[in-house]
Amino acid sequence: METADLELRKFVAPEFVFGVGARKLAGRYALNVGARKVLVVSDPGVVAAGWTQDVLNALEDVGLHFSLFTSLTSNPKAEEVQEGARIFRHEGCDSIVAVGGGSPMDCAKGIGIVTATGRHIAEFEGVDRVDMAIPPLICVPTTAGSAADVSQFAIITDRERRKKFAIISKIIVPDAALIDPVTTTSMPPELTFHTGMDSLCHAVESYVSTAHAPITDLHALQAVGTVASNLQAALDFPRNINCRGRMMMASLHAGLAFSNTSLGMTHAMAHAVGGMFDAPHGECNALLLPFVVEFNFSSVPERYRHVGEAMGIRLNGMSHDDVETILVSRLKSVAGTGGGTHRLSELGVSKGDLPRLAEIAMEDPCLFTNPRRPRKEEVEGVYEKAL
Repeated sequence: METADLELRKFVAPEFVFGVGARKLAGRYALNVGARKVLVVSDPGVVAAGWTQDVLNALEDVGLHFSLFTSLTSNPKAEEVQEGARIFRHEGCDSIVAVGGGSPMDCAKGIGIVTATGRHIAEFEGVDRVDMAIPPLICVPTTAGSAADVSQFAIITDRERRKKFAIISKIIVPDAALIDPVTTTSMPPELTFHTGMDSLCHAVESYVSTAHAPITDLHALQAVGTVASNLQAALDFPRNINCRGRMMMASLHAGLAFSNTSLGMTHAMAHAVGGMFDAPHGECNALLLPFVVEFNFSSVPERYRHVGEAMGIRLNGMSHDDVETILVSRLKSVAGTGGGTHRLSELGVSKGDLPRLAEIAMEDPCLFTNPRRPRKEEVEGVYEKAL
């Protein structure tokens, strides 16, 4: 063990239950946190799949009252957070259960912040800006990617500024995560791919983060290997609970890693594109990750070698240059397996947008832990390669 590995570090994570049927424990866990009336935050797609009703049934089974808030969209908007907080107060709720992917869970975190403080959600952009405890929060994830159920991150879209902003605080780590891989069996192929790539990106960026530590390294590399060996199977056999379970476990590992290390340039750039063009987050990550690895590689070549090996690539005896070429090529290949968008231009991005995108990315807190500190023109250059 190196001396640097013995430096003081903190590791935050919620209580979590993993396995088939975990969603049905929502009532018991709501009672555990002292809930009397619950605001259930979900979205129309999750409601249609039946997962929200399972959670409502679990609340009813233990005699808890609830109100339902589903008026939210992908890439949750600041005004949706504010409306959810209004309903929370109007209905006399005292706790929150989020059922869904990253959007409902991030929105639920935002609702908790606004109800606790009485302030607008945009005031909490940045790191450690939340200064009051939020109401009890339980998350039931239905996608295998965002890991918002175990992280201290919430990403909210400000439509007026056409910008996503990050809120990072251990205060918004959920009280409990009920992680049930059965809920991911209803994901269509496109969502399966995008969320899987989000997990991979979380893991890779955590492993090369300047804030990495031995405990996060274990989770990050486990996630890399699990995604690499199971994403295609989850696409080919979407009803196979074993494939789905492994992808859900990868999301959990990646979340425990990045929540404690932060992320990097890929996420900073993806947030900028998602905020301006309302594009799917996982899709933006899949597009950008190979180009960011190419940009970063020379700063931490051994770490990227470990990433490649975790993906199952044989790299013994190869030079750093060869490792870079092979890893970037493999990441581009993986990014192409899901079909759909292959270039940023297909999302509506044009060359004229790049200076503004780079400016927004440079302000994103995820960039601070990137292994190589870029200049604005270098960020523009990476965007241009992906255009």
